[in-house]
Amino acid sequence: MSLLIKNGEIVTPDERYVADIYCEDETISRIDRKIDNVHAGEVIDASGKYVFPGFIDPHVHIYLPFMGTYAKDTHETASRAALVGGTTCFIEMICPARGDDPMEAFELWRGKAEGNSACDFTFHMGVTRYDDDAEKKFREIVKRGIASFKIFLAYKGAFGINDEELFATLKLAKELGVIVTAHCENAELLFELQKKLLSEGRTGPEFHYWSRPPIVEAEGVHHLMTFAEMTGTHVYIVHTSCEESLGEAMRGKTRGVNVSVETLIQYLLLDRTDAEPNFEGAKNVMSPPLRDKKNQDVMWKALSDGSVATLATDHAPFDWTQKQMGKDDFTKIPNGIPSLEDRVNLFFTHGVKGGKIDIQQFVASASTNAAKLFGLFPRKGAIKVGSDADLVVYDPNYRGTISAKTHQMNVDYNSFERMQIEGRPHVVTVRGKVAARDGKFVGEFGRGKMLEREPTHF
Repeated sequence: MSLLIKNGEIVTPDERYVADIYCEDETISRIDRKIDNVHAGEVIDASGKYVFPGFIDPHVHIYLPFMGTYAKDTHETASRAALVGGTTCFIEMICPARGDDPMEAFELWRGKAEGNSACDFTFHMGVTRYDDDAEKKFREIVKRGIASFKIFLAYKGAFGINDEELFATLKLAKELGVIVTAHCENAELLFELQKKLLSEGRTGPEFHYWSRPPIVEAEGVHHLMTFAEMTGTHVYIVHTSCEESLGEAMRGKTRGVNVSVETLIQYLLLDRTDAEPNFEGAKNVMSPPLRDKKNQDVMWKALSDGSVATLATDHAPFDWTQKQMGKDDFTKIPNGIPSLEDRVNLFFTHGVKGGKIDIQQFVASASTNAAKLFGLFPRKGAIKVGSDADLVVYDPNYRGTISAKTHQMNVDYNSFERMQIEGRPHVVTVRGKVAARDGKFVGEFGRGKMLEREPTHF
């Protein structure tokens, strides 16, 4: 199967120019101002459109047991939604419970994705306990192509690790060249705050925010910075939500800590009033919570200047019935906002069209930086000869409205309901084969490959 994309404006973090792209054998084989002397199986006219490298979401949950229930998406529905929205590759969090065997968890998550996903995928391996047996299995999992760990400084008694385990995990990661992604909050503080609020009868979803205010998140970041400085490990702070946490990360970076920062599309566009004032707000309960609106400008600026490296989703789809598990106790609301499908279009609309971020920085933070951090570049996140032909032909003139009635995600609401978008993918390819066209999935379930990665953070 060969593919020729003609007359598009190619945009990467480093270059911007009009050219044709010829793809064969799943990769980009030629880029030139004009390519006419080939016989392509399909020709796409990209005149008046951008051609971006396939977008990468570095933080999603698809198979997710959580609070006695399971996230609603399957790898079929999630990959379909991702591709329609321009995301051609995602990195899923493997989240075993503390008592689970790490290797069994790895095989379980991998087995859910393989043969089902329509786009390429890889994983962050959750470290939810650390002992001699777990360490042996983490070493083997890295050999099998997983070059990143995930730790939780939260969820005491479930996913959270203690300081001894934190130090051991970071030490092992440094030895193996693995980057450690971290959910940063202070588990003890939030546990005590939850108890206090519930004892006072403050049970509604609006009190989720007050159980984990910005200072609790910032303290978690500060704690991680101390341990990362002591071990020299490259760490990556997931879902950074507020100015206080970003400040702690930047102070760590100033001291020489090797730290990268992620934020989420929902933190840029929603605020804590979207999780209030009645139980309907439970739809937007996540951790860390949506913050005061003033943080949005901070995060936009940080994305623009590169202080924040990546824009992700922390996609975690629980439907309205599941959210009602916490009707009388906000601590029982399944956490998460479904956003995998809408990230790119909202980022382009409010960032590029809204004048908050340069189009090349948009590509960097939604694709290329994740590829570089997680050992996928230049196979992914690039438009280069030899790179996988994951391409998004993007129509900046499209106008539309987000709605749960038309989205591809397997969940019965959309947190961005009725938001307008200015631009969407016209054609999306995965390794040279068209997988989405004008808002419709035309790909092949099971075609997605697990991406084995080599550690790069020694």
